[in-house]
Amino acid sequence: MALQLLVHLGLGIPRAPFLRVNAELLPQVWGGKKVPVLGKAVLHGLCVLQLMNLSRKLLGQQLFEKLMKMTFYGQFVAGEDQAAIKPLIQRNRVFGVGSVLDYSVEEDLTPEEAARKEMESCTSASEKETGAQSPYLSPGAAQREKQYRAHREFGDRRDKVISARTYFYADETKCDQHMDTFLRCIEASGSSSEDSFSAIKLTALGRPQFLLQFSEVLMKWRKFFHQMAAEQGKAGLAVVETKLEVKKLQETLSNLGIATKAESQHWFTGEDLGVSGTVDLLDWNSLIDSRTKLSKLLLIPNMKTGQLEPLLSRFTEEEDLQMKRMLQRMDILAMRALELGVRLMVDAEQTYFQPAISRLTLEMQRKFNMEKAVVFNTFQCYLKEAYDNVTMDMELSHREGWHFGAKLVRGAYMEQEQARAAQVGYEDLLNPTYEETSEMYKRCLDYVLKEIKYSRKVSMMVASHNEDTVKFVLRRMAELGIHPSEKKVYFGQLLGMCDHITFPLDLRLAVTPQVCSPA
Repeated sequence: MALQLLVHLGLGIPRAPFLRVNAELLPQVWGGKKVPVLGKAVLHGLCVLQLMNLSRKLLGQQLFEKLMKMTFYGQFVAGEDQAAIKPLIQRNRVFGVGSVLDYSVEEDLTPEEAARKEMESCTSASEKETGAQSPYLSPGAAQREKQYRAHREFGDRRDKVISARTYFYADETKCDQHMDTFLRCIEASGSSSEDSFSAIKLTALGRPQFLLQFSEVLMKWRKFFHQMAAEQGKAGLAVVETKLEVKKLQETLSNLGIATKAESQHWFTGEDLGVSGTVDLLDWNSLIDSRTKLSKLLLIPNMKTGQLEPLLSRFTEEEDLQMKRMLQRMDILAMRALELGVRLMVDAEQTYFQPAISRLTLEMQRKFNMEKAVVFNTFQCYLKEAYDNVTMDMELSHREGWHFGAKLVRGAYMEQEQARAAQVGYEDLLNPTYEETSEMYKRCLDYVLKEIKYSRKVSMMVASHNEDTVKFVLRRMAELGIHPSEKKVYFGQLLGMCDHITFPLDLRLAVTPQVCSPA
């Protein structure tokens, strides 16, 4: 098990324009930890030298395990079970530092085994029927966009990723086991505090095939909207300001052979949809309902070939059931979190899964965030479209009246994503430089902070180990008059990785205690 430290800006002194760790503060910063400061420096040195395997050989398994619990394990891992982590929970509470227990155990697979599982679980029955197009692609995948195909050379999703756990699909029983683990995490969290968090990953709850294909559906649908916007002279506008004229849209759909004016008329007759005579991207996205059978989605034109193509190949009956089970598992977890007063964070993943993950998380927010922010979506700010994604979801929450919950991160898959885009041959969706990612991160943070100032229905976690980022958020909170007692802003760091930020942040703000959410 591994803890994620979560600093909650609660009651107490709200103004902390910057962090500064000095010699007088260090005893307080490390006072609640087992390992002294010098020991921590030695630990980091040992990490660099990578002596763990050598130590195992020299000491034997039993002594090696004892050494690990006294050093590496004690530094970075909370404990083996719920009982074992309680002392750490209590010590952290004294310092006003809460915790989110994050289940991080991964299956011990070779790269070849991982790639094989990935190829099998990302290939639909209809693709298998078409026959293999390449030994390096999933069978029949050549019909799909390059980005949303399973590629064997990138089948091991653990490669080049060091700060995020990875799940590989085995079967539905294994997904149920993952759900049970997440449930235990939520329940343990709920029993520990009135204001706690838990984290889940959607690739643990179903076949990644559905995330891959649904992501392609959503991206094709979004691109189609922007293509029609360009035809109406609306290219270049901010995404929340781009609106299509319904009459022109119906003419376009009819001319392309997608739907007659009579057939498309009922699309725009909802309570709000098209009433103003225009349709924006939120309206357009609402035409795809994740609760309907995805295999019955619309045809759209391929602008390169001029041919109409289905958004998604048909699912078999079994595949349709598997998809529904995935949605049911998500509902069960969110319902339990709501019952126990636990905030549920849905982790972000690779770009070829993320559109579906974000959309399914959005559906959970619409259902479970009516009274408070229970479900938190994760936004990766190394994406070029990060600001658009945040603003669109925020706008939808305002329209529909539910609470917006966001976890903002830079992103954990940069090296892997850039290598995949370059080798497979599709547009890299990431900002090209660290500086541009940091600029995007601050832009998104500032936007959400301003929304927090003017809305009681917005909450945010700043998940960052970057001291400058933390300083920026604290400064903007002070400038905007956001008091910590509002309990709208949280900071998160991995256990043992950034205590020099976590604990001084709390000490300077006199933060209200938070507790652990075990997994």
